[in-house]
Amino acid sequence: MNVNLYGCEGKWVMVDCGITFADPAYPGIDLILPDLSFIEERRDDLLGIVLTHGHEDHIGALPYLAADLGVPLYATPFTAGLIRGKLEEEGVADQVKLHVIDREHGQFHLGPFGFEYVPLAHSIPEGNALLIETKYGNIFHTGDWKLDDEPLLGTPSTAAELEEIGDKGVLALVCDSTNVFNEEASGSEAAVREGLDAVISEAKGRVLVTTFASNAARLQTLGQVARDTGRQICVAGRSLDRILRVAKGVGYLKDFPDPVDFDAAMALPPREVMIVATGGQGEARAALGRIAFDQHPIRLDEGDLVVFSSKQIPGNEIAIGRIQNALAAKNIRMITDRQAHVHVSGHPGRPELALMYKWIRPEIILPVHGERRHMAEQARFALEQGVPKAIVQENGTVLRLAPDGPEVIGQERAGRLVLDGDVILPADGATINERRRIAGYGQISVAVALNAAGRVLGSEVKLQGVPVEEDKDDFIAAACDAAEEAAGTGAKDEDKLREAIRLAVRRKAVEWTGKKPIVDVLLLRV
Repeated sequence: MNVNLYGCEGKWVMVDCGITFADPAYPGIDLILPDLSFIEERRDDLLGIVLTHGHEDHIGALPYLAADLGVPLYATPFTAGLIRGKLEEEGVADQVKLHVIDREHGQFHLGPFGFEYVPLAHSIPEGNALLIETKYGNIFHTGDWKLDDEPLLGTPSTAAELEEIGDKGVLALVCDSTNVFNEEASGSEAAVREGLDAVISEAKGRVLVTTFASNAARLQTLGQVARDTGRQICVAGRSLDRILRVAKGVGYLKDFPDPVDFDAAMALPPREVMIVATGGQGEARAALGRIAFDQHPIRLDEGDLVVFSSKQIPGNEIAIGRIQNALAAKNIRMITDRQAHVHVSGHPGRPELALMYKWIRPEIILPVHGERRHMAEQARFALEQGVPKAIVQENGTVLRLAPDGPEVIGQERAGRLVLDGDVILPADGATINERRRIAGYGQISVAVALNAAGRVLGSEVKLQGVPVEEDKDDFIAAACDAAEEAAGTGAKDEDKLREAIRLAVRRKAVEWTGKKPIVDVLLLRV
């Protein structure tokens, strides 16, 4: 959920505006957005949003937040194509100005900031660093990156080009920390082709390969592997269709094989088809999940092979395990990056970081991306490699980089918003807190009818998620008795009467279950 703000001479620019995915702490929520209150209060001084690349954690919040900010967006062609599609889906494309910048070292200015896109290898086309120039010093903001001697898509900057940037003088290197604990370099995408060729050529039945939809370099590899192994390719997943469409529209994946449809794939001899599917992180409604539970036109049978050509993201273990168990129950063989060389990361290991420090030669290292432990480790590593200064920040930290930096000069709110259906809400607001309480304790609705004199005429109780099971009818009867007894106290103030009924019913629930459910009371005057 990357959002970075750079301020200079009273003006601001935003670099990236992404989402993250919800966990069980947010019942009913799929997407989490950044709370941009700080810059919303200063939107008159915000000049634009500059996007490094097209991954969801860098562009995913734009359809929901960009129109309200009211500033233009800047992106290279492939990233711009993905953004345009998102804005159109949300119906705000005509409200947001999107500037397309040349993919090869494109340059532009925003107020006191100069920008240059610097191509770097990553797992998506047009991964870029940003050289941000100000009169107080230059910032080299890496975005997500790696080094790849044999990139399949695009042309990353050379060592000489990066050294030339270092020669200009770099105040701060704002650098990806994701793989800082890896002692080895991430490796080349070209090597993955060999690993996939080896495992798929041995397969006797159908092969399904699941990977991140946005990893267009991996799609290029899979197209080559399909040809290498004599298989026709079938694509399953809307996000894969979108990536293929946008990539081809801006000149990538031109030689990707024409996919066959689901019916044709199932009609082919199993040895002649390879399916590329979304869902490798265990997403229930993605193609692989639906295939695993026989809810998709594509079917897999005993003896078929599923290759997980992606890294298991921490937190997704249970969801992935659920799908893998379903596949195992069908006697379907599975291979992950633990069994064969079928994946390489898109982020730099320690050898790559050391080379970047050598080329860029910053005065300050400012680690980003990853958890606090990753950023703290990169700061230590950079100092060991000779970078003069390092500082580790947390969400909301305000740093002065120049003059006389780095220094923490403030802490601002950096909260979370949730997308709940079509509504954006605070992540810790009343709605989500109520939902957490209902999820944890259950809910009871109580209706009590009174006549004009205040005499109780009857009551009704409904339950959701209260653990009474086979005792439900007996508990409802006891709860109704408690509600009517409390209502018969003769209290004239309706608020006090409702509260007396609520407490009486909740006490009965505690007595029966040990839980304190949410109790809602409705009074009816007849």
